[in-house]
Amino acid sequence: MKQRLGNLVFVLLVVLTIVIWILFPPDDRSLENYARYYVGMTLGSLVIVLMSFSLFLSTRPKWAEPFFGGLDKMYMTHRHTSTSAFLLLFVHLLTVPIRTMNLLLGNYLAIIAFLGIVAIVLPTLAPRIPFLSRLTGQSYEGWKKLHRFIGIFFIMGFIHSINVKAPSAFIAITWTQGFFILGTISYLYTEVFGRFFKKYVPYIVEAVNHPNQSTTEVVLRAKENPIQKQKAGQFLFVRFAGEGLDEAHPFTISSAPHEDVLRLTIKACGDFTRHLFANLKEGTEAIIEGAYGMFDYKTGGPKQIWIAGGIGITPFLSFIRDLTTDLAHEVDFYYTVRHPEEAVFVDEIEGIIKKHPRLKPYIRFSAVHGSLTMDEIVKNAGGDIRGHHIYMCGPLPMVHAFEKKFVEAGVSAGNIHFEEFNFR
Repeated sequence: MKQRLGNLVFVLLVVLTIVIWILFPPDDRSLENYARYYVGMTLGSLVIVLMSFSLFLSTRPKWAEPFFGGLDKMYMTHRHTSTSAFLLLFVHLLTVPIRTMNLLLGNYLAIIAFLGIVAIVLPTLAPRIPFLSRLTGQSYEGWKKLHRFIGIFFIMGFIHSINVKAPSAFIAITWTQGFFILGTISYLYTEVFGRFFKKYVPYIVEAVNHPNQSTTEVVLRAKENPIQKQKAGQFLFVRFAGEGLDEAHPFTISSAPHEDVLRLTIKACGDFTRHLFANLKEGTEAIIEGAYGMFDYKTGGPKQIWIAGGIGITPFLSFIRDLTTDLAHEVDFYYTVRHPEEAVFVDEIEGIIKKHPRLKPYIRFSAVHGSLTMDEIVKNAGGDIRGHHIYMCGPLPMVHAFEKKFVEAGVSAGNIHFEEFNFR
């Protein structure tokens, strides 16, 4: 229940916004097009509320993670609120009366804000459309740079709302102003003042290893004090110094919390990670932010199933490397890749697992053994998995397909755990 509280609060705020506009409607009902103004103002207020909540989540408040189920789930909420605001913006535009003569300052600001938000949000919703992806330079960092302007257009949109001819609605507008302040402060914190409050920790690359032809293991050592309160299975944001590497990206920590270094295991599957594979060198400076995430098997039940697909092995590497005492859970651990040469750290994994008989490994090469099936998982678990907790990390199509199958097999949705790394 606690992990849903953040979304419930958000829904409550949206409902309260609608209720306030119903209880305290605009004055001057004799005004021409009053109904359109009323609906349009209500929709505009909802856009402000949604965008301010989205901007707040962009600050990545660590204290809020437990109320959403982790930073990855917070980003999913961020995406949903942003998309809802974007769609309501179109409805707002079609609803309010539009003057074509004697335009006020607010009208010009509305046009600029609308076009700016469209230019930013469309590439976010459809990054694979060639015309739209050109706006971002077809890169994650290009999208991030474009996205940094969203708060400016948010502010313009609100200033527009108080500089157009519309009936007065003091209480409802005051409620909306509160959210505008929240959104503005959140935006300024993210883009300007956050660097003075957030804990960005300097590290240096101690070693760069390549366990196979497409994977990089980065070993990082803190220059002074390391990041605090790290748990096995969490992820961080890292920015490396150097041309083409100075982009903050999220990566799962594959080392154990008790180690005196951080290890990241990164597959070369995109422009940035391929460039990192070819160019990252020992001695490179890095900035770490984190750790984030709530992918933690220790909070699960006594019987568990772990499924790692490809580079999704990373949080499980951290789990396994953290086993300094006897494992308190009965675990069936599946590590599946297509070809044997794609598997990483198999010898280390098998060496650790031999010391923990309650951790049963099933290392699978799908090109040789075929794809992992639900029938096999159920059989190995003794025929009944309804009481098991499931932990999965890997390609999203695989994770979502198994999620559906586990639910169909009787596993409670609350017992199925995975992280969303599709932040865009």
